[in-house]
Amino acid sequence: MIPRYLAHDIKNMAQQYPVLAILGPRQSGKTTLAKLTFPNHKYLTLENPDIRRFATEDPNGFFKLHQSENSHGMILDEFQHVPSILSYIQTIVDENRRPGYFVLTGSQNFLVNQSITQTLAGRISLHTLLPLSCGELSDAAMLPDNIYSVMLKGSYPAAYNPNTDSERWYLNYLQTYVERDIRDIKQVTDLTLFQNFVQLCAGRIGQLLNLSSLANDCGIAVNTAKAWISLLEASYIVFTLYPHYKNFSKRLVKHPKLYFYDTGLACSLLKITSEQLPMHYLRGGLFESFVISELCKAFYNQGQRPPLYFWRDRSGAEIDCLIEQGTNLTPIEIKSSMTIGSDFFDGLSYWNNLAQQSPTKSYVIYAGDEAQERNKGNVISWKNIHKIMAH
Repeated sequence: MIPRYLAHDIKNMAQQYPVLAILGPRQSGKTTLAKLTFPNHKYLTLENPDIRRFATEDPNGFFKLHQSENSHGMILDEFQHVPSILSYIQTIVDENRRPGYFVLTGSQNFLVNQSITQTLAGRISLHTLLPLSCGELSDAAMLPDNIYSVMLKGSYPAAYNPNTDSERWYLNYLQTYVERDIRDIKQVTDLTLFQNFVQLCAGRIGQLLNLSSLANDCGIAVNTAKAWISLLEASYIVFTLYPHYKNFSKRLVKHPKLYFYDTGLACSLLKITSEQLPMHYLRGGLFESFVISELCKAFYNQGQRPPLYFWRDRSGAEIDCLIEQGTNLTPIEIKSSMTIGSDFFDGLSYWNNLAQQSPTKSYVIYAGDEAQERNKGNVISWKNIHKIMAH
């Protein structure tokens, strides 16, 4: 077990809330984290057909039985399969508010959040567990030295099992995701077409999301493309980064940019090999996706929603990532080169001049290993992305 940073926030919230939910993609480590954090809780998975049937047909009997078996609490794994049980949890919690009693895990956010909003508002603490961060891998002495190895291997815990063929694992992961999570969704009637859509998304990694172009290339309607992007976002495959709204007397781009939470999965979809990645035309987009995903993990692991944006005006001037915290904006440029160049700071200098902001809180994250403090900004290695939070 690789220790997870999110465990600290979960333990803190378990002292305050009667229900905790750990959400995230399949195989990100939710079940393992829940079991290790709450070792005395009764564990039940609603992917088991018999347990699911019991919870669906006789929820009162289900909870009465399992509460009598364990006074510490219950872990309900993949609870989105029986969303109706949340109403019964609400009743139990209102009668006896025991901190940290119910721990829920789920990998389908499009079902989970709607149910939670309706039933458990004010009673539940939500947590998002993404695949392993560089900091977690480094602490476990498992972080590869080469950035390309990390990007290809990805961040899912299973990929770091010495007995796992990570290339084959990603192929199976995608197939399982499509067959188990997507098959029953009404908007998807052609699974082969949907898989092609996901591959086309991978080919647009780090680019502005143009739904019309994506729909045309896939041979589907724009509304279908929009719905399928929402499905991929809800199941933690992709995420979109929106442009920052502040207008420094410039016309700004309004489309979001498309990223994958895991570059290992994106590389698998693109059929990129270790020999091809260093010179691949999507190397920059993949590295940008890797970095921004790491920033997302840093915020989620502290129990915060990632306040991340990008900035681009109509003239082409751009900042790859802006962190907004209150009135403070932290600009970050992302460079896939392993050698620091003076042009790394061009975008930061332009933006800092418009924003009338000091460059001391500007950062360049690059594919090399060194850290530097320069007059135009700070340089940070990809290995230490999480340290920006401390800064």
